Amino acid sequence: MNWQVMIDSIPRLLGGAAVTLQLVTLAALAGFAIALVVALARLNRNPLLWMPAFGFIFYFRGTPLLVQIFLIYYGLSQFPEVRDSALWPILREPWWCALLAFTLNTSAYTAEIMRGAIQAVPRGQIEAAMATGMSPLTRMRRVVLPQALRIGLPAYSNEVILLVKASSLASTVTLMDLTGVARTISSVNYMPVELLSMAALIYLAINFMLTRLFKLIEYQISGERRAAVRDPLMAAGLHNPEALQKAELK
Repeated sequence: MNWQVMIDSIPRLLGGAAVTLQLVTLAALAGFAIALVVALARLNRNPLLWMPAFGFIFYFRGTPLLVQIFLIYYGLSQFPEVRDSALWPILREPWWCALLAFTLNTSAYTAEIMRGAIQAVPRGQIEAAMATGMSPLTRMRRVVLPQALRIGLPAYSNEVILLVKASSLASTVTLMDLTGVARTISSVNYMPVELLSMAALIYLAINFMLTRLFKLIEYQISGERRAAVRDPLMAAGLHNPEALQKAELK
C-alpha cells in the first residue's frame, strides 16, 4: 500500500467529491419536490392521478439506475426531435443527464416513503382538523405534512445515503465525480487499490456527516426526544404529582 500516492491524490479526489456533493444535493432537493407531488397523486382516488403516479414509481423503482442513466445519456440522443430541440444543449452534457437520472430515481423512492408517512398520520388528528373547519389544503399543510415529514425522516435519510453511494455510477457517462477522478488517476499510475481506497474513505466521511446531520434534524423536530433529554420524568408521563404517585404505588 503506497500511502504517499494516497495522500498526494487527496486534493484531486476532493475536487471530484465536490462534484458528487453538488450532484447529490440538487438531485435530493429536486427529487423531494417531485416526490411530494407524486405521493399526493398516488394517494388520490382519481384514476387519472394515481395511475400515472403508480406507473412512474413502478418504473423507476423496478429498473436499475445504471440502465436509466444510459437511456437518458445515450438513448435520448438517438431521436432527431431531441437533438433539434432547445433541450439538446442540456441533454448532451453528462452532468445534466446524470442529474436528471438521479432526480427521477430518488423521487420514485421518496414518493413511496412520503406516501407511507402520510398514511401513518393518526386518523384522529385528521378528523379533528376537519371538525375545526380546515380546508383540505390547510389540513394537509398544517397537520398532515409536518407529522409525515417527522415520521418519514429516518427512511428518507437512508435514501439520501443510498443516493450518495449510487452517485458513483455517474462516472460511467464520463462525469468526473469522486469515482471518476479515482479511476482516471489510477489509470495513469496503475495503483487502483490506493486510489479507490481513498475514494471509499471520502465516501465514508460524507455519509458519516450526513448521518449526524439527519440525527440532528430528527432531534430538533422531535419534541418527545428533547423532553426526554431535559426531563426523563416528563418524557415518561410523570410530570404531574398524580402520575408520579401512581408510579410509586406500582
